This record gives sequence, C-alpha cells and structure tokens, in this order.
Amino acid sequence: MEHPKTYNAKELKTPGGNIIIEGPIPPDKLAEYEFHKDLTAFRPPEQQKKALIEIAGLPEGRIIIARCRDTIVGYVTYLYPDPLERWSEGNMPDLIELGAIEVIPGFRGYGTGKNLLKVSMMDDAMEDYIIITTEYYWHWDLKGTGLNVWEYRKVMEKMMNAGGLEWYATDEPEISSHPANCLMARIGKRIQADSIQQFDRLRFMNRFMY
Repeated sequence: MEHPKTYNAKELKTPGGNIIIEGPIPPDKLAEYEFHKDLTAFRPPEQQKKALIEIAGLPEGRIIIARCRDTIVGYVTYLYPDPLERWSEGNMPDLIELGAIEVIPGFRGYGTGKNLLKVSMMDDAMEDYIIITTEYYWHWDLKGTGLNVWEYRKVMEKMMNAGGLEWYATDEPEISSHPANCLMARIGKRIQADSIQQFDRLRFMNRFMY
C-alpha cells in the first residue's frame, strides 16, 4: 500500500500566543524544532522527541505538531499498531493507530488537540485508512487537570470526535478492564467491506470462547 503524505497547516490564535498546527512533518524538520519541557506524558521530552523522529521516518508514520515559533507544544502520532497488540494481528495495511496525543498544560483548553486532529484529517490519504485509538484512563492527566475519570473521558471523546473518530465496542481485555477505557475509530471513505469485516473480527475475538 502506498503511503502518500500531504502537508497541511493552520494557524490557531490562543491567549498564550499564536500556534501553527501542521504536518505530516518529515524527520529532518522535526529534529530542528525544540521540544517543550512539559511534554512528559509518555517519556522524558528528549526521548519522546527521538521517538517522534523515528515514527516520522516510517512509511506509514505521521506526526502532526502544534508549535509556538520553533517550539513544539503538542503533537499527535499515527503508525501501525504495536506488534504485541491485537490490532496488529490482522496485518492490515489499511489500519493505523493514533498512538499518542499530547498538548502542554499552557496550551490546553484552546482547541489545540481538536485542531491537531482536524489538520490530520485534511489529508485525503486518511480516507484509505481505518484509524483507531485506544483510550486508557491510567494514561490521563487527572491530577494536572483536576477532572475525574468520567469528565476526562468526555473531553477525550469530544476531541476525538473533532477528527471523526467515534466510539466502537470491543472485547479487548485491557479496554474491557475499566468502563472508562474505550476504543475509538474512524473508517475512511474508501475502505472496502472486507477490511471493515476484518476490523470487526479484531474487535471481537473472544465471542466464541465458551
């Protein structure tokens, strides 16, 4: 499967300053930008920057960033699911995962996350993919936001909806382990029926285990 990546960008005005939301960004360009010290949700900033540069270099990998001048203050990643996850078991060339989305506290609440998703979907190539994301409450910044699990889940769902992702049922054990966890997906306009059926089989793998 080909992986064309068409660059898109938009400007967002916020009380903290204007930010540019753009991508997919190639690895060499990512390397030039500063990575904000508050981008710590997944690993220390320097390590996360390195991981993003690697993802950007993958054929299917996509990084959309929010930057204030030359400093990255938010990003979203897309790549094939981790080989250890059930979503990779079908070896589907048209299924990618929104693996991580992060915005520093100083730019939250201004639509930064929503716009990262909107700019992602401006690329027509996204109509050739089923895009999934798995939301686990233990990754959420409940302390930093002061929200409870259900309030945070609502915020996450609204943000994902801005990119066209919707809630999908699944029996995947980690997602099923807590009612706030969820699977969300966006099925591109050009996805064939057999790929949708394969995705449905991945969503429910335990239904015949009696």
